[in-house]
Amino acid sequence: MTAPIPRDIPDLPAIPGMPAFLPTLVPASAVVAPVRHPVAAAYRVLVALVAAAAVTVELLLSGPIRTLSHFSVQSAILVAAVFLLSARRAWTARRPLPASLTGATLLYATITALVYHLLLTNASSPFSLTGAAATPTGWHAVTAHVLHTAIPAAAVLDWLLLSPPGRLHLRQAANWLLYPLAYLAFSFTRGELIPPGTGGRYLYPFLDVDLHGYKSVLGNALLLGLSFYALAILLIALDHARPNPIRHRPKTGFRLQPPVG
Repeated sequence: MTAPIPRDIPDLPAIPGMPAFLPTLVPASAVVAPVRHPVAAAYRVLVALVAAAAVTVELLLSGPIRTLSHFSVQSAILVAAVFLLSARRAWTARRPLPASLTGATLLYATITALVYHLLLTNASSPFSLTGAAATPTGWHAVTAHVLHTAIPAAAVLDWLLLSPPGRLHLRQAANWLLYPLAYLAFSFTRGELIPPGTGGRYLYPFLDVDLHGYKSVLGNALLLGLSFYALAILLIALDHARPNPIRHRPKTGFRLQPPVG
């Protein structure tokens, strides 16, 4: 015979130090099926191949040291590398590259086009190129068009038509200026290593210390740096204001069943 169950059972005291259960956040990748983007992958492979071909032709025409010293060539190499990596991720349905990297690539490609068309080939610019550098011929004309116009335009189109919006952030803008600053230091170092009077000692007129002196060149660099920062902020603002070009809705792993009855 068992003992009767008491009617009044006292509540057990709470155990001190017992952690509260926190809600578990399920990442979107756990419920959203990965989606391949073959069109984006093919486009980026094509852009990367064109950029690599233009750089290769310039290397054959002008030699590696002078060619690789140009900002436009360095930015084209970056575009080729980043677009190849991005194409692989789009083809294999993996997460896209960090926005800090793709945003920097877009900024440098845009800088290449704007500096070339507004400063170097604009007749009203005080830094306009003269001679063969202003009007290249033959294969130099083809590579100049590809490096300074086609590749930047392709990078902008990829950003507008094949990339989701809202991935760029204001905190990234200052970090993007580290490369132009490093290029300025590289230009000064390169000029000091080349004997005075040598042609092409400074590749860009606004960085030519022989013509303008360090004071004026540093002033030019400061104005350009502020312009680049304003351009970066503009790209970030447009990235958050532009519509989403990717219209499809990814399918999740859940399916709602209609009620029975």
